[in-house]
Amino acid sequence: MMRPSTSAHRALLAPFILLSLHAGAQLLPAYALFDGQGKKISHERMLRTVAGGDIILFGEEHDNAIAHWLQLVVARDLAARGPLMMGAEMIEADDQPVLERYLRGEIDQAAFDTLARLWKNHLSDYAPLVDLAKEKGLPFIATNVPRRYARAVNKGGFEALDTVPAVQRAWLAPLPIAFDPALPGYVKMLTMMGDHGTPSMVQAQALKDATMAHFIAQHAKKGTRFLHFNGSFHSDFHEGIGWYLQRLLPDLRRVTIATVTQEQLKTLDKEHLGKADIILCVDAAIPGTH
Repeated sequence: MMRPSTSAHRALLAPFILLSLHAGAQLLPAYALFDGQGKKISHERMLRTVAGGDIILFGEEHDNAIAHWLQLVVARDLAARGPLMMGAEMIEADDQPVLERYLRGEIDQAAFDTLARLWKNHLSDYAPLVDLAKEKGLPFIATNVPRRYARAVNKGGFEALDTVPAVQRAWLAPLPIAFDPALPGYVKMLTMMGDHGTPSMVQAQALKDATMAHFIAQHAKKGTRFLHFNGSFHSDFHEGIGWYLQRLLPDLRRVTIATVTQEQLKTLDKEHLGKADIILCVDAAIPGTH
């Protein structure tokens, strides 16, 4: 089995180091867990809530060490409870064959990194999740749209997909892409970008959401939990991926987790209420992984 790199060790050990710090005789918490109404919940209740879902959307901040550690904790817990498959925004759909070769042990991590378009923080933040799937013999699904198509839509809107060859459309959600520009998340995205925001930019975001939901829906089923890792914005307030999954698999129960940072951990800031079923609130002082 591949030995984790120094950076991987650092990312996974960071929460334990932080939780062991003392101010006098008092522990300094690194994070707190809340339900969607802002009530603090225990680690055990979080795991029970997650286990009650058919599809679990774990929304992260991509450089958040606590979120990456908790993703691995949740994945290990679910793997011990019964059938599980995992998937991630961080690997693009056309890299699924390479991912399969890695999971079967046909190529090593170096070859995987060379052949697939992995994120720069894959080794420290996502390799432990993929390696858990490899260790346990679990399916791992590359769910994101190949970035070249997202870039094309960002420039030219959904019409840019009209010229995609039929064989390559297997890596996208079925066309035409369903889209509701009035969803609060998409409206907020456009507002936040100000003069730099365009309708086609929001359509590119929707293409990612739709494609991730498409590949989750292709594999999710009753009796096997599907744990998906994505940026929080893709599932916050039960929109994004969740909006598409509601159209595709309304009978499967979804549980969402959102990651937020705050200066204090006693109460959940009002802006985060309702963001997810479980809200992982991390101390803003925690350094990022990259």
